[in-house]
Order: sequence, then structure tokens, then C-alpha cells
Amino acid sequence: MIDARKLLDQFLGSQVPGMQGSVRDKASEAINLARDNPLATSAIAGVLLGTKTGREITGNVLTLGGLAAIAGLGYQAYKNYQAGNAPQPAQQPAQQAEPQFLPPPSNSGFSTAPAITSNDFALSLVRAMIAAARADGHIDDAERQHILGKVQEAGVGAEAESFFERELANPVDLDAIVASAKTEEQRVQVYTASRLAIEPDSRAERGYLDLLAGRLGLADALVDHIEATVASAKV
Repeated sequence: MIDARKLLDQFLGSQVPGMQGSVRDKASEAINLARDNPLATSAIAGVLLGTKTGREITGNVLTLGGLAAIAGLGYQAYKNYQAGNAPQPAQQPAQQAEPQFLPPPSNSGFSTAPAITSNDFALSLVRAMIAAARADGHIDDAERQHILGKVQEAGVGAEAESFFERELANPVDLDAIVASAKTEEQRVQVYTASRLAIEPDSRAERGYLDLLAGRLGLADALVDHIEATVASAKV
């Protein structure tokens, strides 16, 4: 069985495949990698880095681990939404300390405990990130092979490699991604993971996220909170 939690840690909280050091430590190397293959920029970033090249995950998000980062950011957005707060501004003042994010409480619907977040749902979060990274349509055969090569370098195992090969070759199954989220907390996490994977600076990417939010049945105000919370975790 594919260890989806390990995959999320690999892409959000651990090492960049093919590089030495963390995403945060080696952001400049990631930018150079993308420059070598501009069309695959969002694909490489979305699938392997968890954030579009040129943006860096800030604060302590990376140290939480992949699943905890998604759940923690989703929980923060959801908590602010339920409290009726206004979405926090995306731009942090230069002099302000980097934001610090906490893992979700163990007694909440955002808990990362296996009893709350199954491996199957964690795998759906991986699928959601891949689907978002593919939203701009910039993955051709050559770029797909490049991504798969990086997956192999990550050492995630033959089963996980086959999973990525299928996900990149087959049409995005948005119905399955949406259906995997059984609770509102899980629906928030699906959107959060998707938003973490990309910066929606094209109509295709923005349109995909809007479609996803609609299919997940997320309130506009809640989406605004997720957008603001994820944006505050990127610089």
C-alpha cells in the first residue's frame, strides 16, 4: 500500500527530489530547475515542491510535515471563518515576524490521526495537488517523464512511482477527488492542498480552483479565508 503520508511529507515537508536540502533551503535551486524547463514550471512545483516556483513556503509550515501542514492551514482558515473574522491580508509587512502555524487539535475534524484521516484520504490529497498542478495544461510527454524521473529520485518506491505515472497519464478524476471528502473539514483540506500546489496566476488555474470550490460546496467566505491563510504561508 502506498504510504500517502510519506508522500505528502516528501513534497511539502522534507526533501526536494534531486537536490540536497529542504524546499526552504534550496529555493533558488528550484527556480533554476524550473528555468531549464519553463513549460513544466507549475507541474514540477505543484507535484514536487508544493508551491509554485518563485514562491517559498514560510514560517514553520515545512517543519510540520505535509499532512499536518495541509490540515493545520485548513484548520486555521476554518477557525477564522467560523469566528466571523475578516480574512487576514495576504501580504505580510516586511518587518513582521514570519507567521507560525500550529498542527490541528487532535480532537478536531482536522486531526491527522489515522482514525480521523485515513491513508486513502491522504492519498486523495496527493491526487488533488497533482490535479491542481495539471490545471494549466502544461504537461506534455517530455515534461511527464521529467517529473517521473524526479519521483524516482525521491525513492518513494515502485508502487508510488506507478501511482504517479497513472495520475499523470490519465484524465483528472475530479468526481473522485470531491467524493473522497466526506466532511466539511475534509473538503477544506482538499481545497487547501490544491491551493498550496499552485499560484493561480492563469485563467485556467483560477478557473480550476473556482470549479473545485463549487464542487466541494465551500462557502465563498470560507474560500476567501483559505486563500488568505495559504497566501500568508507563502512569500
